[in-house]
Amino acid sequence: MLTVTEARRRYGSVQALDGCSLAVAPREWVGLLGPNGAGKTSLIRAISGRVRLDAGRIELFGTEIGVDRRRDLEVHHRMGVVPQEIALYPTLTAQENLEVFASLLGLAGTTRRDRVSWALAFTGLQDRARHLVRTFSGGMKRRLNIACGVLHKPELVLLDEPTVGVDPQSRQRIWEMLAELQADGTALLLTTHQLDEAQQLCERIVIIDHGRTIASGTLRELLTATVGRHHEVTIRLDAPPSDGLAPGDWRVERTTMVGHVENVGVDLPAMLARIQAAGRSVEDVHLASPTLHSVFIALTGRELRE
Repeated sequence: MLTVTEARRRYGSVQALDGCSLAVAPREWVGLLGPNGAGKTSLIRAISGRVRLDAGRIELFGTEIGVDRRRDLEVHHRMGVVPQEIALYPTLTAQENLEVFASLLGLAGTTRRDRVSWALAFTGLQDRARHLVRTFSGGMKRRLNIACGVLHKPELVLLDEPTVGVDPQSRQRIWEMLAELQADGTALLLTTHQLDEAQQLCERIVIIDHGRTIASGTLRELLTATVGRHHEVTIRLDAPPSDGLAPGDWRVERTTMVGHVENVGVDLPAMLARIQAAGRSVEDVHLASPTLHSVFIALTGRELRE
């Protein structure tokens, strides 16, 4: 459905994309992750046809983008794009916004009317259909923003940070909307800073950094390739640990030791016995399984928002 191969794009002295590659299969939900400035938005813009690559190849529904403008328009019509910026008319109502975007997407007559009605139900905004968008909360605008991008029933939707700046309740409603789209057969490629939700919802994860793809796969595949079966252990003591008590690769913060163990049943009891032999008491132990956050830190060496 979508294949990006060795995409490169430079803006002046900045190499935004430097050999980035990814693929999205029909009905698949793919999360595109990377630190700020990694090239995520540039990649979304290149796929949607808003910018041209300096080098590399993008194939959309079997057609190479950038070769024939007429064909580009045809295949891009089979795709929906939801930008990070709210692309709505604030002085129009929700229904009027939907009607405008439906017309821009070539919908007319009963088809347009039916899709606008569907979108109002899809967003849960039926009761606010005739209210001006400028009176909406951030979450309501985000939901309407998504609906405007999928009125034409696209086979693939690109979403750039669809939950940015919204409260947890609105974020949950947006994830439910996206799950509904996927259940109806739509493939999704989205950028997000919500690692926990990407871990739960996305079937595959692509991580890019400095314009390059540094990892791609299911969560299990990424865990195996990076942190393996290691569990993070946090042990809080009654007093700071003595020199040499914490293994060399563990982190010590006052009375707390943080490290990783692979075999919990063997390594953790041995660590606790070592602490007891050193004359310290354990006040609390917390064990955390490997997560997408662990993978991200292992691959990039920094937090997602850095």
